[in-house]
Amino acid sequence: MASVCEPPPNLNLWKQRLGHVPESVWGQLDLETLVLADNDLTEVSAKIGRLKRLRMLDLGHNRLRALPDSLGDLDALSDFLYLHDNQLTSLPPPLARLKRLRYLNISGNAFETLPECVCEMYGLIELRASDNPLASLPASIRQLTALRELHLRNTRLKCLPEAIAGLLELRQIDLRGTPLEYLPRTLTALPRLEKIDLRWVNTLELPSWFNDLAARGCVIYR
Repeated sequence: MASVCEPPPNLNLWKQRLGHVPESVWGQLDLETLVLADNDLTEVSAKIGRLKRLRMLDLGHNRLRALPDSLGDLDALSDFLYLHDNQLTSLPPPLARLKRLRYLNISGNAFETLPECVCEMYGLIELRASDNPLASLPASIRQLTALRELHLRNTRLKCLPEAIAGLLELRQIDLRGTPLEYLPRTLTALPRLEKIDLRWVNTLELPSWFNDLAARGCVIYR
């Protein structure tokens, strides 16, 4: 009796010049990892919501301007979601349902503010939003209480919100190349903060309370 071949749990289609995702992909319901990076994709089918076992999804280095709401149906997505280097200006609100996601990369897009749905991904440990025209962060960022790393390099941020004090697990914050003019003293309330990277920031006068951070071992790069 011939054995039945099961679809692989991991599918890597990196840099295959696909232009669009083959229809057969949406039928591989056992997939746990799906890599579609660097394929000149301009859209992703709503059928991606069928892949309920996905733990890692890579859609980076494409030409995506929008994502389907059904991406929020991937409630097993826990390891990584790569959306970097696309042309996104917003994210579908249903992505707020990705409560188990630990790593999100939305760098290299066209976000002017951090999408509210991101601030409801309570499981995030690392958030990368560098190389975006971000001009502000919402106060709701305080909800990311598990966050350890926040990467905001080469954005348009002039200040951080006082709400940053809610990120009690934060270890590192990368603000390189931003036009910062103000940092809230509430940063001193972050008990685990280990590093603030301010290299290539020429607009900020260092506040005196930085000495308090340095005294407890937080490294401040200038």
